[in-house]
This record gives sequence, C-alpha cells and structure tokens, in this order.
Amino acid sequence: MPVPRGGMQGADRNAMPRNSRLDRFNTPAALLDYEIVQEQASALGRLGRALEAALTKLRDFDAVHPPSQTSPAEQQARQALVAEAGYALWMFVVQREACGLRDSRTLMRDYRIPGEVRNRMGFLPTKQP
Repeated sequence: MPVPRGGMQGADRNAMPRNSRLDRFNTPAALLDYEIVQEQASALGRLGRALEAALTKLRDFDAVHPPSQTSPAEQQARQALVAEAGYALWMFVVQREACGLRDSRTLMRDYRIPGEVRNRMGFLPTKQP
C-alpha cells in the first residue's frame, strides 16, 4: 500500500527521523567509534589553541620585559607563564598521543616551543598564595 504524500502511516509516524550522514554506519559500535574520533579531534583542537594562547602570553611578556631588566616580581610572573605553557604543552602532547600521533618533534618545531617550556612539561603549575 503506497504512503500518501505529506505524511507517514502507522509505526513510521513514531520513528526517529533518519540522518543520511549516519547511514554509512552499519553497527552501533561503528557509530560510537565515529563519535569518539570526533571528540578526540575536537579536544585536540581546543588543547592546541590553549597551547598557542599560553605561548603567545609568554612571548608577549618577553617582548615587554627584557631579561636583563626584570624585577623579582616580574621573574616570578614569567615563571608562572612558563609553567602554564608547560602544562598546556603536556595536555596537548597527551591528547596527540591518544589520537595516535606519537612523534612530538614536529610539534616542538612548528609551535616553536622554548626549551624551558619543554622542561616544564608534565609539571602541574603551583598555586600562588
């Protein structure tokens, strides 16, 4: 029996609308894998932007405060920025590795990661009193 134009009959009326983008997933596991990969990529992008922001703050600070003329308070502020960038780098590297990207050499080169930030990678930033 043909379905009249403009409406659905019987049980089809309660069916979820179909998303043609998702028709290529033939099992729930395949759909779940797709969703996980999407979230990994999204997290990688967020963490990459956070790393870029932390490195920009450090570079901007260095541009305004030459190392030879910094006060102890400015040195402490700079160390906090280095710690923040090191933590952001660590988070980004961990997410990259979770996505299967194991080689960080290109990351260090492309983002121009300073050695002192690399050395802080993995250390949690200390809380200031």
